[in-house]
Amino acid sequence: MSEVTAKQAMLKHCVATAFAYDKPDQLAVAVSGGGDSMALLHLMAEWAEDEKIRLWAVTVNHGLRPEAAEEARFVSEVAQKLQVKHTTLTWTGWSGQGNLQDAARRARYRLMTDWAKAQGINTIALAHTADDQAETFFMRLARASGIDGLTGMQRRRVSDGITWVRPLLMQERFELRQYLRDLRQPWIDDPSNDNEAFDRIKARRAMEELSKLGIDIHVVGRVMDHLGQVRSALDFATHDHALDCVSEDQGDLILNRRRFAEGAPEINRRLVAHALRWIASADYGPRGMKLQEFLSAMMRGRDATLHGVRLLGGKESFRLTREHAAVAHTVAVPGTVWDGRWIVEGIEDKGLIVRALGQDGLLQLGELPDGAPPRETLSASPAVFDGNTLISAPLVRYGPATLRLAQPKGDFFTTLLSH
Repeated sequence: MSEVTAKQAMLKHCVATAFAYDKPDQLAVAVSGGGDSMALLHLMAEWAEDEKIRLWAVTVNHGLRPEAAEEARFVSEVAQKLQVKHTTLTWTGWSGQGNLQDAARRARYRLMTDWAKAQGINTIALAHTADDQAETFFMRLARASGIDGLTGMQRRRVSDGITWVRPLLMQERFELRQYLRDLRQPWIDDPSNDNEAFDRIKARRAMEELSKLGIDIHVVGRVMDHLGQVRSALDFATHDHALDCVSEDQGDLILNRRRFAEGAPEINRRLVAHALRWIASADYGPRGMKLQEFLSAMMRGRDATLHGVRLLGGKESFRLTREHAAVAHTVAVPGTVWDGRWIVEGIEDKGLIVRALGQDGLLQLGELPDGAPPRETLSASPAVFDGNTLISAPLVRYGPATLRLAQPKGDFFTTLLSH
């Protein structure tokens, strides 16, 4: 086998391995037109054809450069030659405020998530490489990130019902470009990749200097692997501690005070951060001093609010529940997901809406039945209204509607090991 063929076989093996234990019937690959994603598109197209899997390509046009539309057309033409269906999604939400790269990244993932769900696709492949991983390490190191941040991007991550897979996370950028040269396939270099106003480009330049000391992407990768093993051990310890001191109650989490206090500070910090993220259906949990202040309130038995979650202190236990103010303006229709976690069923009138029960709903309920959750929990729970008239409050079995969590029971505990 020639050297070129051997390298191509290695890259194809990376793709096949990424889906060896979870091979979907159809999936998408995110393609910007750059070298990394163009290489992944070719590799995925060949693999999908061999495996009889329907492959889609999706490009996000952020609308920030006049060349972006032409670049999306270029990707579409390449995808067509590979017999891969292509879609371009357009972002028009940049207000000119805040961190542009972060806003664009969040918009990109949100657009792809919504598009994939509409197509019945639950897996999207991303073209991040070992170079991206090392750059991320130094960017997060500059922000004094903890162990979770320094472990970098995961090869496989589930977020909002979509599995994001990075088949090429162990491969170097130059290998992918050489692969494209061997195929005689051009790609597009984004000029922002040379703009040193961006932190990622600063990290890339710094790595060029650090390589003179022997600190290259391979060394960084090994360090991140070691940190990943430590993180995994912490995750398992947090999971075991949660099983010992946490119980679920109608979407809330109840923490036994005595058993919780027996946990190590770092384990308790991780447990509470994940609990807040789970209840708020947020991509990220709170960090820093605000989280520490919230933990202090817990230990003193005081009420507190953080990340859209209320802490209700008690003598024997704490209760973590959704904050009403965080969902006061959240609406949905029956049968769809409300607040990222609840689905109201058993009622089909299209003129009805689902919103938080609130104080007006509590007044219409009147006296609460025995065993009902606290009023704070009920106030932030989903209810069905016809205008301002309460039709159903399923958390207390008022009216015809029923209620279930979009996540399966026990999801809080399993996600401690897979977040």
